[in-house]
Amino acid sequence: MAIEIKVPSPGESITQVQLAKWLVTDGETVEKDQEIVEIDSDKASFPVTTPEEGVIKIMVMEGETVEVGAVIAFINEMSGNSQDQKSKIKTDEPKTFPVLNTPAHPLTSSPGSPTPVQTANLHASPLARKIMEEKLVNQGDLSNAFPGKRITRKDIESFINRKKEGLSTVIVTRSREEDRKKMTTLRLKLAERLVSVKNQTAMLTTFNEINMQAALKIKEKYNESFKERYGVGFGLMSIFTRAVTIALRDFPQVNSMIDGDELVTPRYVDIGIAVSAPKGLVVPVLRNAEMMSIAEIEIKIKELAGKARDNKISIDDMKGGTFTITNGGVFGSMMSTPILNPPQSAILGMHKIQERPVAVNGQVVIAPMMYVALSYDHRVIDGRESVSFLVKVKELIEDPVKLLTEGLDPIKLLLDL
Repeated sequence: MAIEIKVPSPGESITQVQLAKWLVTDGETVEKDQEIVEIDSDKASFPVTTPEEGVIKIMVMEGETVEVGAVIAFINEMSGNSQDQKSKIKTDEPKTFPVLNTPAHPLTSSPGSPTPVQTANLHASPLARKIMEEKLVNQGDLSNAFPGKRITRKDIESFINRKKEGLSTVIVTRSREEDRKKMTTLRLKLAERLVSVKNQTAMLTTFNEINMQAALKIKEKYNESFKERYGVGFGLMSIFTRAVTIALRDFPQVNSMIDGDELVTPRYVDIGIAVSAPKGLVVPVLRNAEMMSIAEIEIKIKELAGKARDNKISIDDMKGGTFTITNGGVFGSMMSTPILNPPQSAILGMHKIQERPVAVNGQVVIAPMMYVALSYDHRVIDGRESVSFLVKVKELIEDPVKLLTEGLDPIKLLLDL
Protein backbone atom coordinates (compact mmCIF):
# COMPACT_ATOMS: atom_id res chain seq x y z
CA MET A 1 0.00 0.00 0.00
CA ALA A 2 1.35 3.42 -0.98
CA ILE A 3 0.94 6.30 1.47
CA GLU A 4 0.86 9.85 0.11
CA ILE A 5 3.19 12.44 1.59
CA LYS A 6 1.56 15.85 1.20
CA VAL A 7 2.79 19.37 1.90
CA PRO A 8 1.28 20.46 5.23
CA SER A 9 -0.06 23.97 5.67
CA PRO A 10 2.47 26.21 7.47
CA GLY A 11 -0.16 28.91 8.03
CA GLU A 12 -3.59 30.02 6.89
CA SER A 13 -2.25 32.78 4.64
CA ILE A 14 0.29 30.57 2.81
CA THR A 15 -0.74 28.72 -0.34
CA GLN A 16 2.63 27.84 -1.90
CA VAL A 17 5.93 26.53 -0.55
CA GLN A 18 9.30 25.53 -1.93
CA LEU A 19 11.00 22.14 -1.50
CA ALA A 20 14.32 23.26 -0.05
CA LYS A 21 16.17 19.97 0.48
CA TRP A 22 15.45 16.26 0.42
CA LEU A 23 17.01 14.57 3.44
CA VAL A 24 16.65 11.10 1.86
CA THR A 25 17.19 9.65 -1.61
CA ASP A 26 14.66 8.07 -3.94
CA GLY A 27 14.19 4.39 -3.12
CA GLU A 28 15.64 4.69 0.38
CA THR A 29 14.05 2.84 3.30
CA VAL A 30 12.77 5.32 5.88
CA GLU A 31 11.58 4.88 9.44
CA LYS A 32 8.37 6.12 10.99
CA ASP A 33 8.51 9.81 12.04
CA GLN A 34 11.81 10.29 10.18
CA GLU A 35 12.42 13.76 8.74
CA ILE A 36 12.60 13.37 4.96
CA VAL A 37 12.41 16.88 3.46
CA GLU A 38 12.82 20.52 4.43
CA ILE A 39 10.12 22.92 3.24
CA ASP A 40 10.59 26.68 2.81
CA SER A 41 7.65 29.06 3.12
CA ASP A 42 7.82 32.83 2.92
CA LYS A 43 7.91 32.97 6.72
CA ALA A 44 9.80 29.92 7.98
CA SER A 45 11.39 26.56 7.18
CA PHE A 46 10.07 23.32 8.59
CA PRO A 47 10.65 19.56 8.12
CA VAL A 48 8.14 16.94 6.95
CA THR A 49 8.19 13.52 8.59
CA THR A 50 7.00 10.09 7.50
CA PRO A 51 3.81 8.57 8.96
CA GLU A 52 5.00 4.97 8.51
CA GLU A 53 8.07 2.90 7.75
CA GLY A 54 8.66 2.02 4.11
CA VAL A 55 10.46 2.81 0.88
CA ILE A 56 10.16 6.37 -0.35
CA LYS A 57 9.27 7.35 -3.90
CA ILE A 58 10.14 11.02 -4.54
CA MET A 59 7.80 12.84 -6.91
CA VAL A 60 9.01 16.45 -6.80
CA MET A 61 12.56 17.74 -7.21
CA GLU A 62 14.41 20.09 -4.88
CA GLY A 63 13.85 23.76 -5.59
CA GLU A 64 10.36 23.27 -7.03
CA THR A 65 7.47 25.45 -5.86
CA VAL A 66 4.33 23.46 -5.05
CA GLU A 67 0.87 24.11 -3.66
CA VAL A 68 0.04 23.38 -0.04
CA GLY A 69 -1.56 19.93 0.05
CA ALA A 70 0.28 18.69 -3.06
CA VAL A 71 1.67 15.13 -3.07
CA ILE A 72 5.47 15.26 -3.07
CA ALA A 73 6.28 11.60 -2.36
CA PHE A 74 4.88 8.15 -1.66
CA ILE A 75 5.80 5.66 1.05
CA ASN A 76 5.52 2.03 -0.05
CA GLU A 77 4.93 0.14 3.19
CA MET A 78 7.23 -2.79 3.89
CA SER A 79 5.73 -6.29 4.16
CA GLY A 80 7.34 -9.69 4.45
CA ASN A 81 11.03 -9.62 3.68
CA SER A 82 11.80 -5.92 3.79
CA GLN A 83 15.08 -6.26 1.94
CA ASP A 84 13.45 -8.14 -0.95
CA GLN A 85 10.66 -5.56 -1.07
CA LYS A 86 13.17 -2.71 -1.15
CA SER A 87 15.18 -4.39 -3.89
CA LYS A 88 12.06 -5.03 -5.98
CA ILE A 89 10.89 -1.41 -5.73
CA LYS A 90 14.31 -0.10 -6.70
CA THR A 91 14.54 -2.45 -9.68
CA ASP A 92 11.00 -2.20 -11.03
CA GLU A 93 10.33 1.50 -10.54
CA PRO A 94 12.45 4.03 -12.42
CA LYS A 95 13.73 7.05 -10.50
CA THR A 96 11.62 9.58 -12.33
CA PHE A 97 12.49 12.53 -10.14
CA PRO A 98 16.13 12.52 -8.94
CA VAL A 99 17.12 14.73 -6.02
CA LEU A 100 19.35 17.73 -6.48
CA ASN A 101 22.56 15.93 -5.51
CA THR A 102 22.20 13.38 -8.34
CA PRO A 103 22.81 14.04 -12.05
CA ALA A 104 20.05 15.99 -13.75
CA HIS A 105 19.73 13.18 -16.33
CA PRO A 106 19.74 9.69 -14.78
CA LEU A 107 22.60 7.49 -15.95
CA THR A 108 21.80 4.02 -17.19
CA SER A 109 24.14 1.02 -17.14
CA SER A 110 23.93 -2.41 -18.65
CA PRO A 111 24.47 -5.64 -16.70
CA GLY A 112 28.14 -6.30 -16.15
CA SER A 113 29.21 -2.71 -16.74
CA PRO A 114 31.71 -1.14 -14.29
CA THR A 115 30.36 0.55 -11.20
CA PRO A 116 29.90 4.27 -11.97
CA VAL A 117 32.25 6.74 -10.36
CA GLN A 118 30.55 8.60 -7.48
CA THR A 119 30.26 12.28 -8.40
CA ALA A 120 27.49 13.48 -6.09
CA ASN A 121 29.69 15.96 -4.18
CA LEU A 122 31.64 17.26 -7.19
CA HIS A 123 30.72 20.67 -8.58
CA ALA A 124 30.21 19.67 -12.22
CA SER A 125 27.80 20.17 -15.08
CA PRO A 126 25.38 17.30 -15.88
CA LEU A 127 27.23 16.56 -19.16
CA ALA A 128 30.56 16.47 -17.32
CA ARG A 129 29.13 13.99 -14.81
CA LYS A 130 27.97 11.75 -17.63
CA ILE A 131 31.41 11.81 -19.28
CA MET A 132 33.04 11.00 -15.95
CA GLU A 133 30.78 7.96 -15.64
CA GLU A 134 31.60 6.81 -19.18
CA LYS A 135 35.36 7.40 -18.94
CA LEU A 136 35.59 6.20 -15.30
CA VAL A 137 37.40 9.37 -14.23
CA ASN A 138 38.20 9.45 -10.53
CA GLN A 139 36.37 12.21 -8.69
CA GLY A 140 39.20 12.93 -6.23
CA ASP A 141 41.80 13.32 -9.00
CA LEU A 142 39.51 15.67 -10.90
CA SER A 143 38.80 17.77 -7.80
CA ASN A 144 42.53 18.15 -7.19
CA ALA A 145 43.11 19.16 -10.80
CA PHE A 146 40.41 21.84 -10.76
CA PRO A 147 40.16 23.03 -7.14
CA GLY A 148 37.03 25.09 -6.49
CA LYS A 149 35.98 25.15 -10.16
CA ARG A 150 32.74 23.93 -11.75
CA ILE A 151 33.84 21.07 -13.99
CA THR A 152 32.78 21.15 -17.67
CA ARG A 153 33.14 18.78 -20.63
CA LYS A 154 36.29 20.58 -21.86
CA ASP A 155 37.89 20.22 -18.42
CA ILE A 156 37.30 16.45 -18.49
CA GLU A 157 38.79 16.12 -21.98
CA SER A 158 41.82 18.21 -21.01
CA PHE A 159 42.31 16.13 -17.87
CA ILE A 160 42.15 12.83 -19.80
CA ASN A 161 44.54 14.05 -22.54
CA ARG A 162 47.11 15.31 -20.06
CA LYS A 163 46.94 12.03 -18.18
CA LYS A 164 47.52 10.05 -21.40
CA GLU A 165 50.55 12.20 -22.24
CA GLY A 166 51.98 11.72 -18.76
CA LEU A 167 51.74 15.43 -17.92
CA SER A 168 50.77 16.86 -14.55
CA THR A 169 47.02 16.84 -14.10
CA VAL A 170 47.05 19.89 -11.79
CA ILE A 171 45.64 22.57 -14.06
CA VAL A 172 45.37 26.24 -13.12
CA THR A 173 42.39 27.79 -14.89
CA ARG A 174 40.87 31.24 -14.98
CA SER A 175 37.12 30.88 -14.96
CA ARG A 176 34.48 33.37 -16.10
CA GLU A 177 31.56 31.07 -15.40
CA GLU A 178 28.59 32.00 -13.26
CA ASP A 179 26.59 30.03 -10.73
CA ARG A 180 22.83 30.46 -10.77
CA LYS A 181 20.32 29.07 -8.34
CA LYS A 182 16.71 29.79 -7.59
CA MET A 183 16.09 32.11 -4.65
CA THR A 184 14.30 30.51 -1.72
CA THR A 185 10.76 31.53 -0.90
CA LEU A 186 12.01 32.91 2.41
CA ARG A 187 14.64 35.08 0.69
CA LEU A 188 12.14 36.34 -1.90
CA LYS A 189 9.69 37.33 0.83
CA LEU A 190 12.45 39.00 2.82
CA ALA A 191 13.49 41.03 -0.22
CA GLU A 192 9.91 42.09 -0.79
CA ARG A 193 9.48 43.20 2.83
CA LEU A 194 12.75 45.13 2.92
CA VAL A 195 11.88 47.09 -0.21
CA SER A 196 8.40 47.85 1.12
CA VAL A 197 9.89 49.19 4.37
CA LYS A 198 12.10 51.62 2.49
CA ASN A 199 9.23 52.75 0.28
CA GLN A 200 6.39 52.90 2.81
CA THR A 201 7.95 54.27 6.01
CA ALA A 202 9.68 57.49 6.99
CA MET A 203 12.69 55.71 8.49
CA LEU A 204 15.36 57.62 10.38
CA THR A 205 18.24 56.44 12.59
CA THR A 206 19.68 58.00 15.73
CA PHE A 207 22.99 56.90 17.28
CA ASN A 208 24.68 56.84 20.66
CA GLU A 209 27.54 55.03 22.37
CA ILE A 210 27.58 53.01 25.55
CA ASN A 211 30.41 52.35 27.98
CA MET A 212 30.13 48.59 28.50
CA GLN A 213 32.58 48.43 31.43
CA ALA A 214 29.96 47.76 34.13
CA ALA A 215 28.05 45.17 32.10
CA LEU A 216 31.24 43.31 31.17
CA LYS A 217 32.37 43.22 34.82
CA ILE A 218 29.06 41.59 35.79
CA LYS A 219 29.45 39.05 32.99
CA GLU A 220 33.03 38.25 34.00
CA LYS A 221 32.23 37.93 37.71
CA TYR A 222 28.97 35.99 37.60
CA ASN A 223 28.94 34.06 34.32
CA GLU A 224 30.12 30.74 35.76
CA SER A 225 27.76 30.73 38.74
CA PHE A 226 24.93 31.87 36.47
CA LYS A 227 25.62 28.97 34.11
CA GLU A 228 25.76 26.46 36.96
CA ARG A 229 22.38 27.57 38.28
CA TYR A 230 20.44 28.09 35.05
CA GLY A 231 22.29 25.91 32.54
CA VAL A 232 22.90 28.80 30.16
CA GLY A 233 25.61 31.45 29.88
CA PHE A 234 25.06 35.07 30.83
CA GLY A 235 25.01 37.25 27.70
CA LEU A 236 24.70 40.92 26.90
CA MET A 237 21.52 40.40 24.86
CA SER A 238 19.53 39.72 28.03
CA ILE A 239 20.75 42.95 29.62
CA PHE A 240 19.78 44.94 26.53
CA THR A 241 16.40 43.20 26.38
CA ARG A 242 15.73 44.06 30.02
CA ALA A 243 16.85 47.67 29.47
CA VAL A 244 14.59 48.00 26.41
CA THR A 245 11.51 46.78 28.29
CA ILE A 246 12.09 49.39 31.02
CA ALA A 247 12.75 52.18 28.51
CA LEU A 248 9.61 51.29 26.54
CA ARG A 249 7.58 51.75 29.72
CA ASP A 250 8.77 55.37 29.84
CA PHE A 251 8.39 55.90 26.09
CA PRO A 252 5.42 53.78 24.94
CA GLN A 253 5.28 55.60 21.59
CA VAL A 254 8.39 53.63 20.55
CA ASN A 255 6.37 50.45 21.14
CA SER A 256 3.55 51.62 18.83
CA MET A 257 2.58 50.73 15.25
CA ILE A 258 0.22 51.94 12.55
CA ASP A 259 -2.87 49.89 11.70
CA GLY A 260 -4.81 51.59 8.92
CA ASP A 261 -5.68 55.04 10.23
CA GLU A 262 -5.18 54.02 13.87
CA LEU A 263 -2.13 54.09 16.12
CA VAL A 264 -1.87 50.90 18.20
CA THR A 265 0.17 50.97 21.42
CA PRO A 266 0.35 47.56 23.13
CA ARG A 267 0.53 47.51 26.91
CA TYR A 268 2.84 44.52 26.67
CA VAL A 269 6.33 44.20 25.18
CA ASP A 270 7.08 41.38 22.73
CA ILE A 271 10.76 41.61 21.80
CA GLY A 272 11.93 40.14 18.50
CA ILE A 273 15.54 38.90 18.57
CA ALA A 274 17.12 38.82 15.11
CA VAL A 275 18.94 35.50 14.59
CA SER A 276 21.06 34.47 11.61
CA ALA A 277 19.82 31.05 10.44
CA PRO A 278 21.19 28.84 7.61
CA LYS A 279 18.41 30.00 5.27
CA GLY A 280 18.48 33.69 6.20
CA LEU A 281 17.58 36.10 8.96
CA VAL A 282 14.70 35.12 11.23
CA VAL A 283 13.21 37.04 14.16
CA PRO A 284 11.76 34.82 16.92
CA VAL A 285 9.78 36.68 19.58
CA LEU A 286 10.05 36.81 23.37
CA ARG A 287 6.45 37.32 24.46
CA ASN A 288 5.74 39.52 27.50
CA ALA A 289 9.45 40.19 27.86
CA GLU A 290 8.62 42.95 30.39
CA MET A 291 7.67 40.20 32.86
CA MET A 292 10.81 38.09 32.34
CA SER A 293 13.88 37.94 34.54
CA ILE A 294 17.40 38.01 33.08
CA ALA A 295 17.62 34.22 33.47
CA GLU A 296 14.25 33.64 31.79
CA ILE A 297 15.32 35.85 28.88
CA GLU A 298 18.60 33.96 28.43
CA ILE A 299 16.90 30.56 28.54
CA LYS A 300 14.28 31.59 25.99
CA ILE A 301 16.84 33.17 23.66
CA LYS A 302 18.92 29.97 23.74
CA GLU A 303 15.85 27.86 22.96
CA LEU A 304 14.73 30.02 20.02
CA ALA A 305 18.24 30.48 18.60
CA GLY A 306 18.75 26.70 18.66
CA LYS A 307 15.50 26.11 16.79
CA ALA A 308 16.51 28.74 14.22
CA ARG A 309 19.94 27.17 13.62
CA ASP A 310 18.33 23.73 13.20
CA ASN A 311 15.71 25.12 10.77
CA LYS A 312 12.98 24.11 13.21
CA ILE A 313 11.70 27.59 13.99
CA SER A 314 7.93 27.78 13.53
CA ILE A 315 5.71 30.59 12.31
CA ASP A 316 4.14 30.80 15.78
CA ASP A 317 7.62 31.49 17.20
CA MET A 318 7.91 34.54 14.93
CA LYS A 319 4.37 35.93 15.01
CA GLY A 320 3.79 39.38 16.40
CA GLY A 321 6.53 41.37 18.04
CA THR A 322 6.34 45.03 19.07
CA PHE A 323 10.07 45.89 19.03
CA THR A 324 13.20 44.21 17.61
CA ILE A 325 16.84 43.97 18.73
CA THR A 326 19.58 42.95 16.30
CA ASN A 327 23.26 42.41 17.09
CA GLY A 328 25.58 42.99 14.16
CA GLY A 329 28.50 43.06 16.56
CA VAL A 330 28.76 39.27 16.55
CA PHE A 331 29.90 39.58 12.92
CA GLY A 332 32.29 42.48 13.65
CA SER A 333 30.06 45.39 12.62
CA MET A 334 31.14 48.72 14.14
CA MET A 335 28.07 50.71 13.10
CA SER A 336 24.99 50.21 10.94
CA THR A 337 21.47 51.49 10.32
CA PRO A 338 19.18 48.53 11.06
CA ILE A 339 16.07 48.33 8.92
CA LEU A 340 12.59 48.20 10.45
CA ASN A 341 10.73 44.94 10.93
CA PRO A 342 7.17 45.86 9.83
CA PRO A 343 4.65 46.63 11.22
CA GLN A 344 6.92 47.61 14.13
CA SER A 345 8.03 51.23 14.35
CA ALA A 346 11.51 50.81 15.88
CA ILE A 347 14.52 48.50 15.98
CA LEU A 348 17.65 48.68 18.14
CA GLY A 349 21.01 47.75 16.63
CA MET A 350 23.88 46.56 18.85
CA HIS A 351 27.44 46.54 17.52
CA LYS A 352 30.98 45.38 18.25
CA ILE A 353 32.55 46.31 21.59
CA GLN A 354 35.89 47.99 21.03
CA GLU A 355 38.27 49.69 23.40
CA ARG A 356 38.57 53.41 22.66
CA PRO A 357 39.91 56.48 24.48
CA VAL A 358 37.03 58.35 26.13
CA ALA A 359 36.72 61.20 28.62
CA VAL A 360 35.60 60.10 32.10
CA ASN A 361 35.43 62.69 34.90
CA GLY A 362 37.81 64.96 33.02
CA GLN A 363 40.35 62.20 32.38
CA VAL A 364 41.08 60.30 29.15
CA VAL A 365 40.73 56.58 29.80
CA ILE A 366 40.53 53.46 27.66
CA ALA A 367 37.04 51.92 27.89
CA PRO A 368 35.11 49.16 26.07
CA MET A 369 32.64 51.15 23.98
CA MET A 370 29.72 50.08 21.81
CA TYR A 371 27.89 52.15 19.22
CA VAL A 372 24.12 51.61 19.27
CA ALA A 373 21.59 52.68 16.67
CA LEU A 374 17.84 53.12 16.85
CA SER A 375 16.01 53.12 13.52
CA TYR A 376 12.44 54.36 13.79
CA ASP A 377 9.41 55.34 11.74
CA HIS A 378 9.13 59.11 11.94
CA ARG A 379 5.41 58.89 11.18
CA VAL A 380 4.92 57.33 14.62
CA ILE A 381 7.91 58.43 16.70
CA ASP A 382 9.23 61.98 17.02
CA GLY A 383 12.90 62.80 17.44
CA ARG A 384 12.45 63.64 21.12
CA GLU A 385 11.04 60.17 21.92
CA SER A 386 13.61 58.31 19.85
CA VAL A 387 16.64 60.12 21.28
CA SER A 388 15.31 60.03 24.85
CA PHE A 389 14.55 56.32 24.55
CA LEU A 390 18.09 55.53 23.37
CA VAL A 391 19.61 57.69 26.13
CA LYS A 392 17.50 55.76 28.67
CA VAL A 393 18.82 52.44 27.35
CA LYS A 394 22.37 53.85 27.58
CA GLU A 395 21.86 54.90 31.21
CA LEU A 396 20.50 51.49 32.20
CA ILE A 397 23.35 49.56 30.55
CA GLU A 398 26.03 51.80 32.05
CA ASP A 399 24.47 51.49 35.52
CA PRO A 400 22.99 47.95 35.65
CA VAL A 401 21.82 48.40 39.24
CA LYS A 402 18.97 50.46 37.79
CA LEU A 403 17.77 47.33 35.99
CA LEU A 404 16.82 46.01 39.44
CA THR A 405 15.07 49.21 40.45
CA GLU A 406 13.00 49.49 37.25
CA GLY A 407 15.12 52.41 36.03
CA LEU A 408 14.84 54.45 39.24
CA ASP A 409 17.87 55.94 40.97
CA PRO A 410 18.75 53.36 43.67
CA ILE A 411 19.87 56.05 46.13
CA LYS A 412 16.61 57.98 45.73
CA LEU A 413 14.74 54.70 46.16
CA LEU A 414 16.71 53.98 49.33
CA LEU A 415 15.93 57.44 50.72
CA ASP A 416 12.30 57.16 49.60
CA LEU A 417 12.60 60.37 47.58
